[in-house]
Amino acid sequence: MQKRGRSFIGAAVTLRDEPREPEIIHQDFNSMTPENAMKWESTEPSRNNFTLTDADRYAEFAKKNHLQLHCHTLVWHSQLPLWVSEGGFDNKTLIGVMENHIKKLVTRYRGVCTRWDVVNEALNEDGTYRKSVWYDTIGESFIPIAFSLVRKYDKKVQLFYNDYNLEYNNEKTAGAKRIVKLIKSHGVEIDGVGYQAHLASEATPTAPGAAPDQKTLEAAFHATADEGVNVIYTEIDLRMNTPATADKLKVQAAAYERVAKSCLAVKRCMGMTVWGISDKYSWIPGVFTGEGAALLWDENYNKKPAYAGFLKGIRG
Repeated sequence: MQKRGRSFIGAAVTLRDEPREPEIIHQDFNSMTPENAMKWESTEPSRNNFTLTDADRYAEFAKKNHLQLHCHTLVWHSQLPLWVSEGGFDNKTLIGVMENHIKKLVTRYRGVCTRWDVVNEALNEDGTYRKSVWYDTIGESFIPIAFSLVRKYDKKVQLFYNDYNLEYNNEKTAGAKRIVKLIKSHGVEIDGVGYQAHLASEATPTAPGAAPDQKTLEAAFHATADEGVNVIYTEIDLRMNTPATADKLKVQAAAYERVAKSCLAVKRCMGMTVWGISDKYSWIPGVFTGEGAALLWDENYNKKPAYAGFLKGIRG
């Protein structure tokens, strides 16, 4: 599968005692994203106390297996320690906290990270800015500041803004386009926008309907790509109401196919990452009760029809 995509086909990875997962990564992917190991709560749980042993494991795994490493994530409102979110820092001090964190991680993994999700999920569904310690203290300029700091400490890594529900070509997509323009207006580099693609293959209690049609997916990509940046899918999964049935799996396969085709149809789409390998460890059932079966391999690491659908889409 890895040889048929654009520059990469990746998977979100949690290194665990599952022998099938390294085999699958080697066979099917040429990129990986650490699912949690590089998030702020994992890497700097208290001020200047950097705990990077786990993140180092992912960097070493990527190097050993000749994988691109999509590093995730630096500036986010969630999975953020209370010492940051409730620290009561003023503007200048919070920017210093941000720089200290970025400097440590970006320099440590310089030359290993292919891409960084610099800022993650800064938008509400209507395209306005989400309230967070970053926005409430610094204002919208926290975004270009973060991008400028990553570029300061790594001249080559690709810099991405990452968010969910951008795939519908709606107000939130327009918000991502505005972020691209904002960053560029400050004379700062941004390489691309990550569309998470946490979607569904049918209507569920948490999804109004199936994943958008291919035309809508392509239009959503063009909304930001037309600003001169690349686009990627960063966290693909397509959930359904469980239990899965043969008919539901067939519909899911078709949804995976059109998601993949939408990337191949847009010149600036550089690649795709699925958010996990096996349904056994998917985050979906633990967050959305009664939903799941969202990935390409089932709980026993058997390929699902979704795998064939995704591969068909990659082949065009």
